[in-house]
Amino acid sequence: MPLKTMRWRWRDNPLKRGTDVAESWMFLTTAVLIAVAAPAAGVAAASTLDTSSPRPGHEWHSVSAVLAEDPPARIGIDPASGTGGRVHATVRWTAEDGTVRTGETAVAPGLRTGDRTTAWVDRHGTLLRDPATPEDAVAESIAVGTVAASGTGLLLIGANKAGIVLLNRRRYAQWEKDWAESDFRWRHRQP
Repeated sequence: MPLKTMRWRWRDNPLKRGTDVAESWMFLTTAVLIAVAAPAAGVAAASTLDTSSPRPGHEWHSVSAVLAEDPPARIGIDPASGTGGRVHATVRWTAEDGTVRTGETAVAPGLRTGDRTTAWVDRHGTLLRDPATPEDAVAESIAVGTVAASGTGLLLIGANKAGIVLLNRRRYAQWEKDWAESDFRWRHRQP
């Protein structure tokens, strides 16, 4: 709604109706809520995800592991430099109780059977298949916060549009009533 259109609704105007004032207040309220509630929802969602996601040292810890088999080759990975993401491979490690265990986890590309790597296990000794790096956790929190803020904003805009539709229905009904009264007056004035 342009500012010029909104301003006339606030001033004294003989054409101003209650629905016009209500629409202006709805617009103002929606704008304030979007400015305040949408970022707050984004921050709340991101911080909730950040605090609930497991962190190294608190929920899980690293162990030294040996690759039990060559990881599968992936297209787009440069084995010489090890760039291009992580691959899954079977690793073998010694648990805290001294037993040797095996499991599949994400490892750096370019490793071969017998190479040492770092694996992550939870406090129960279960191997984590895809542990999140701190960078992954930050990116995930930002994504969730953005989606929550955008969703809140869209929800508020949708509620405003729904309110405008209801106000328009009321406005059209009032116009219909006014036209019917005018028509009645005009018909009875005519000889």
